[in-house]
Amino acid sequence: MQAIYDRIGHGYRRFRTPEPRIAALVHEALGDARTVVNVGAGSGSYEPTDRDVVAVEPSATMIAQRPAGSAPVIQASAEALPFEDRSFDAAMAVLTIHHWGDRAQGLRELRRVARQRVVILTHLPDAAPFWLTDTYVPEITAMDRGIFPSIEEIESVLGPVRVTPVPVPHDCTDGFLGAYWRRPKAYLDPDVRAAISGFAKLPETAERMERLRAD
Repeated sequence: MQAIYDRIGHGYRRFRTPEPRIAALVHEALGDARTVVNVGAGSGSYEPTDRDVVAVEPSATMIAQRPAGSAPVIQASAEALPFEDRSFDAAMAVLTIHHWGDRAQGLRELRRVARQRVVILTHLPDAAPFWLTDTYVPEITAMDRGIFPSIEEIESVLGPVRVTPVPVPHDCTDGFLGAYWRRPKAYLDPDVRAAISGFAKLPETAERMERLRAD
């Protein structure tokens, strides 16, 4: 994860503004937790401001983009959290688990440091097809099936979990892969694509984006 975001993360905050409707669901899932560790915190998206939060992020590029006044951050990886057991009421991991080198170990660490609950926002590899990847960049779908954990994989470490579908609004402000599903022209912008890790991992996609432009 660190190497990817040290390379692509420079303009991250421009396109990856937290989506308030998604943030509300994340914060609701945290329940009454007062102390929270945000693992794979990036530039601070979705961190609640009304709780005591400590951020963990491996990439110096992402840490440098955290705004003034954001939660204190420790440069470390999900697989080796520098905290004692049960140090926090809750652990959260937002759109990050697919970047971990050892997902099972990262999940074990979330469970180890959280007293009450673990909250994960992720994409399911068996989700319904998405027109962008289905038609133009199927390599992303193939790649995602290998890096995003299934519910069964998560439960094998954490035990039974509650799954809450998270709707992606058509005007979503957080520019992840599926955010522009009703704004296809956005994908023609190379800066937009540069803030989406799936595109950043692919070789040149200009020809296929020209196909999208024509369509």
